[in-house]
Order: sequence, then C-alpha cells, then structure tokens
Amino acid sequence: MTDTQKVNLLGLSPDKLIEFFESIGEKKFRATQVMKWIHQKGAESFEEMTDVSKKLRAKLENICEIRAPEIVSQNISTDGTRKWIIRTEGGQNNCVEAVLIPDGDRATLCVSSQVGCSLDCSFCSTGKQGFNRNLTAAEIIGQVWIAIKSFGPMDPSGPRRVTNVVMMGMGEPLMNFEPVVDAMTLMMHDNAYGLSKRRVTLSTSGVVPRIYDLVKRTDVSLAISLHAPNNELRNELVPINKKYPIEELLEACQFYLDNLPDKRHITIEYTVMAGVNDQEEHARELSKLLENLECKINLIPFNPFPHSGYEKPSNNQTRRFQKILADDGYTVTVRTTRGDDIDAACGQLVGDFLDKTRRSQKYIELREVSE
Repeated sequence: MTDTQKVNLLGLSPDKLIEFFESIGEKKFRATQVMKWIHQKGAESFEEMTDVSKKLRAKLENICEIRAPEIVSQNISTDGTRKWIIRTEGGQNNCVEAVLIPDGDRATLCVSSQVGCSLDCSFCSTGKQGFNRNLTAAEIIGQVWIAIKSFGPMDPSGPRRVTNVVMMGMGEPLMNFEPVVDAMTLMMHDNAYGLSKRRVTLSTSGVVPRIYDLVKRTDVSLAISLHAPNNELRNELVPINKKYPIEELLEACQFYLDNLPDKRHITIEYTVMAGVNDQEEHARELSKLLENLECKINLIPFNPFPHSGYEKPSNNQTRRFQKILADDGYTVTVRTTRGDDIDAACGQLVGDFLDKTRRSQKYIELREVSE
C-alpha cells in the first residue's frame, strides 16, 4: 500500500472509525483510543499513542496516516482574531481560509466547507471567486485541529481554546453534505472535541431539501443567510432563492425546529447594505416575515471589498433598523467587525484556487466593461 492510498484517520467520523478498526480485525474500543489521541491530544503520529500496543501501532503506520491540510500562513489581527490560509488537496492554488474570533471567554472558529463557493451571492467576495471542489471531512475537521494546536500542545483537561464552531467560512455547507456532517459529528463527540450542539452552528443560504435531511442526522444549531425580507430582493442578492423561495425556506426551518429534541431558535443572518436592504420598510417587512418563527436576528454591516458595488451602512442607519426589530420583540444583535485588518471579516474570505466555474474571470470582465 502506497502513501497515497493510506487511510487518513483524521476525518473519519466515530462510526466510520469503528468500522475501519473492525475491518482490519481489531476491537472497536481501539477506535475510541485512537480518536482521543488524535482529537483530544493532537497526536500526529501513531508512535505517540503509548497505550496502543507496538504491534498495532506498526500496523497502523503501514496503512494509515494522520494528515491535516497544510498551513500556508497564519495572521493575527490587532484585535486578536487569527486567520489561517490552508492549502488543500488538488494543487498549489487550492487554498481556503479559517478564522478564529476571540470574545472574552469565548473563541469562535469560522470553518470553510468548500474551495470557493458553488453559489454566487452578489455581496460575498468568496462567491465572486468561483468554485473548485468540496472539502473532505479531514480538511474540515482539520481546521479545528489546526486552530487548537496553534496555542500549543493539546490538553483535554485544560481550558477550551475553541468554544464555538460556525460553518460560515468559504462555501455552502449543505452543498457538501456528508463530509460536513461527519466533521460536525466529531466536533460534538465526547471522545473528540466535545462541543455542545448549541455551540456548533451550520449556516446555509437555503438549500431547502438538505435542511430536511440535516435534522435526520444531527441536531446542531442552524443559521440562515437571509439578507432580504422578500423574494424579489433576495433573488438578486442570494440567487438560490429563485430555486427555493423564502416561503419554502422558512417552512423547512420550522420543520427543523419542530424535530429537534429540545427547544431552540434559528439565527437569521442579515447583511445590511446601504440603500439596498437597510431601509425602515425593509425592517418592518422582515419583522412581519419572521413573526411565526422562533428566531434571533444577527445584523451584519456589509464589509466592503473591491468592485463589490455595495457600501457599508452608517451606524445610525443600522441602529434604526435594529430598533424597529427590537421594538417588535426580536432579539437583535449587530455583529462587530473583527479581523478586517487581515481580511478576516464576514464576507471577506477569498482564498486562492483554480476556479472551475470561470465565475471570477466573468466577474472581472463585467467589472471592466462597467468601468
């Protein structure tokens, strides 16, 4: 068996890890041992696994590996935000980005699920770069592994270095369903990262059929990238809305909540753009739209990027928008821009990759014509 054929244990979900060990004639408890070594102690080699027999360690060395994606760079913002550029399989320019945002005793890691994005939301710099491929489960969970190890040796008995994970980085998570579910399962498993289901959040632009599938497989928290209070505007900002309009999306959200084992809410993400979706009538329309959904609203002032065509709203306008919703009884937060000095703010993740969709080239050509 060559190195390229070795099984990368980093990305195997708990069930798949058990299946693997049984397939090589080993007891399933070995899966628990190895999982703890990889995800709780940060083992990079089988030689480190001192409670595993030498014979099994040699066997694993022969047929397996523990391989995280390659770190190209790590940047630390003046506000403590960390951003990693990570090279994935498939070539020199297949890079994604992950961002860790500290906030008091919390540290939220924003994780990517695709190299680029298969959707084309008009206000997102990642979407303008096009799409290359889906990440593997190892490349997704590897971002968590890298972030925790960046603080030094892993210590399962020490303080949590990553307290929350949000699938809000590059890509649409529900368009890469199985690897994302496997990675989130590891994030929440007691023998891996042990995060609460309330502290692992999947953000989707609205791949409606997959929301119904998701609740059958996991009970992570759900966030919806809504960004508009009506179909006409959302069709422009979030093109997948043409396939799955708001009414279908909110129905799927309600189904998700109804089938969770506990009482939860949906987080509604709303990027506020000056003169586009930030008017008082938009706020009132949004309030009416969401009146029957258990939710909280996260307003995200637009983070400008070159040639986007959109502008950041004034603080006063954002606060007026927030007040209308709050007066109607909603819990509304305004996301503080973090890491913008290292291009790590929401909507700014770009990466560096071969664009199979040629979307980035078409976007550049369109810009040149308009200018």
